[in-house]
Amino acid sequence: MKLLVYGAGVTGSLLAAHLHKGGHDVSLLARGERLAALRRHGLRLAEEDSPAVEQVPLRVVEHPGGAYELTLVPVRAHQVDAVLESLAGLEGDVLFLLNWAAGAQPLGEGIGHGRVLLGFPTFGGTMDGDVVRYRAPSLMTRRVPMSIGEPDGRTTARLGRIVEAFRTTGINAKAEPRMDAWLKTHAAFEVPLGQAVHAAGGPVALADDPRAIRDMIHHIRRNLAALPTRPVPRAFNVLRTLPVGLLVAVFRRFLRSPTAVHSGLSDASPTAVAELDRLAEQLRACAGTR
Repeated sequence: MKLLVYGAGVTGSLLAAHLHKGGHDVSLLARGERLAALRRHGLRLAEEDSPAVEQVPLRVVEHPGGAYELTLVPVRAHQVDAVLESLAGLEGDVLFLLNWAAGAQPLGEGIGHGRVLLGFPTFGGTMDGDVVRYRAPSLMTRRVPMSIGEPDGRTTARLGRIVEAFRTTGINAKAEPRMDAWLKTHAAFEVPLGQAVHAAGGPVALADDPRAIRDMIHHIRRNLAALPTRPVPRAFNVLRTLPVGLLVAVFRRFLRSPTAVHSGLSDASPTAVAELDRLAEQLRACAGTR
């Protein structure tokens, strides 16, 4: 399959590397200093704190061009508008792998409704200079699958091909029939959590403030109640039904865990804050159309 990965951050780099090693014809789009580093050294990967760095020879491009069977877009929500302008003239399907609560309509308006697929990556890591450091377990053994779906929930041939292409490269992927609702549910949870962590100064600092966690839980419950559809997965309903005291204890334990400390929750960069703001706007719009 001929693929374009639009964005060479952590997620895009990991996707491109695994798909390339799985035998696909992959181009990785990068800009600025990241583009220069990739052209100098290739794509460099390392597991967590390991001194061993793997170099993956990938085709790197600065501008999208030509025809691709599939373009993968692992960018932040507030960056989507600029990406749509670049993709409007390309051919092929486009899989948006991102935090997104606005549905497929604005995406389709930019590039054509029939080209859009939705998804969410369930893996990550950090940038260490020009080295992408990913967390164990690897994509090949991760238990939580990467969900991908058609905007209207259909099970289509192209969806099946994409899921299978990912699986054959070791990426744990699955077809999700309610992908739009899945993304809205995730945003309803992610925005209050991310904003609370940022306001506290990090996951551990938030863990030490039970009152702030209670406020966060209140906002999560309000967001979930305002969604136009029931939460997906259904497990998120426990956030609406379990006693607040129990949820506070669960969150405090999670926020002190290595998973939280070394995850994107610790990212206080302007781009992370801008994404939360964009998602919050989208959630408010969802609540207004209920």
